[in-house]
Amino acid sequence: MDLLNCSYNNTSPSQADFWRDSTRGYVESRRACNSRACYKPHSHPTFSIGAVDAGGSTFSGASGGPCALRPGMMVFIPAGCVHACNPLPDRCWSYQMLHLDAAWLTALVAEISPTPCGFISESEIRIFENEDMYGRFCELNTTLFSTSSAEDKNTALIEFIGDCDYGINLVETFPVLSPCVRLALQSVIDVLQQTDRQPWALAELANIAGMSRYQLIRGFRAATGMTPHSYQLNVRINQARRWLQSGHEITDIAYRLGFADQSHFQRVFKAYTGVTPGCYRA
Repeated sequence: MDLLNCSYNNTSPSQADFWRDSTRGYVESRRACNSRACYKPHSHPTFSIGAVDAGGSTFSGASGGPCALRPGMMVFIPAGCVHACNPLPDRCWSYQMLHLDAAWLTALVAEISPTPCGFISESEIRIFENEDMYGRFCELNTTLFSTSSAEDKNTALIEFIGDCDYGINLVETFPVLSPCVRLALQSVIDVLQQTDRQPWALAELANIAGMSRYQLIRGFRAATGMTPHSYQLNVRINQARRWLQSGHEITDIAYRLGFADQSHFQRVFKAYTGVTPGCYRA
């Protein structure tokens, strides 16, 4: 399905489009065609749904992987789960990514059904291969990127979520690490969420945790799938995404988040999102 109106091959220019609605801050969608962008392991504060349209890629989660993805395969990623999905070496791929506010999604699923369902599982990343579900996802994104009314788009989104069936064609799961492990380092995780001060030094974080720097690095990687430094950058890039959506200037964002300069900020932002800050904002 040619959602981006571009011809997929290994030499065509890369194209990335974003859709968001300022009146509906609980959803953002992305479509990329002929992408060669490679991502560092990262996480989102949202529940994320991805689908491969063309080409191939390799998916890895904090607790497992890698898993080869083919066109038509979909990945469902709970909020906060560290993952990466990158094209095969020297190849490109086309994909879609939908981000949903976790609290909004939880409330919607509870409204749809009073009994708990697997759609918003916080315990594992799930990979599916189902032609009908993929087709419905493509139709949803076609509607979101169209000139349809806001109400039609909201209707399409709710209908897609309500129609999802997790009981078929489950390909792979990646368990999320135990909450008790994460709890042991919660004080460090909490301070890293603070983006209104300069980045924390490793020695400062080790002191907060009451550990040596080595113990902190090993324990933090086990709890989150990242080093403290990578986690800190990921948090700041997620904050940058929110500020870019709100119209903040790139230079101001770089300064407020503690980057050395605008060039440094742009390099890190692209490493975590696959696009420049200017492209993401536009």
